[in-house]
Amino acid sequence: MKAVIMAGGLGKRLRPLTQIIPKPLLPVGDRSVLEIQIHNLKEHGVDTIFLALGYRHELFQAYFGDGSNWGVRIYYSIESKPLGTAGPLSLLRGILDEPFLVMNGDILTNLDCSRLALNHLETGAYITVVTKIVTFPLRYGVIDHKDNRVFDIREKPSISAEINAGIYFMNPEVIDAMPTNTAVSMDDLLRNKIYENYQISRFLLTDYWLDIGQEDDYQMANDIVSQNNSQTNGTPWQSNPQKLTLSSSTS
Repeated sequence: MKAVIMAGGLGKRLRPLTQIIPKPLLPVGDRSVLEIQIHNLKEHGVDTIFLALGYRHELFQAYFGDGSNWGVRIYYSIESKPLGTAGPLSLLRGILDEPFLVMNGDILTNLDCSRLALNHLETGAYITVVTKIVTFPLRYGVIDHKDNRVFDIREKPSISAEINAGIYFMNPEVIDAMPTNTAVSMDDLLRNKIYENYQISRFLLTDYWLDIGQEDDYQMANDIVSQNNSQTNGTPWQSNPQKLTLSSSTS
């Protein structure tokens, strides 16, 4: 199975941490985010990984090399200008010739991508979008009313939403239809294909998932690793999957 990891962003929301080290290379415990991703992908059948890079790409290449130390083959695709969250895929036209996984480089998850691949093939989807139910605690009391008469006050309730988890399974035809070397966001790509009546399927993730794109969530990841390392010698992302509660944006 082949996977593309989008790891070319500037990581502005995690500055100053990312002024020197790209976000996917930030440490979580004794390994980087990207190392944890690669380990999980390999465990679930991925043997070839394409790193879509931009910012500080030389650090990734120097550290991961050809991927042999991680038991996979790693290839590098380097954008010469910012291409958005989907545009870098256009640089892999003709290289990816079978359905493939795409995921953002700032996600920690123990997703079984072999189940995702099977679901994608069974549904006959053009693109499968992985989703996750997250819970957001509100900072304020919520007023319930009817005809301007208040009938209840709920103190700082939580709301749940099903979000785009930044993980996809795609057919190679997706790349064939993309403009070359042009900035394209993943949201725009999905929206356009929906309007064009392509089958876009959803795969609800019930396993662990965390986007470390902001400082609070990055700290949460380190806290979870520290807690799990004190309780088990296993992989922290597999030892205690839990319902995720976020205190900030997931994007």
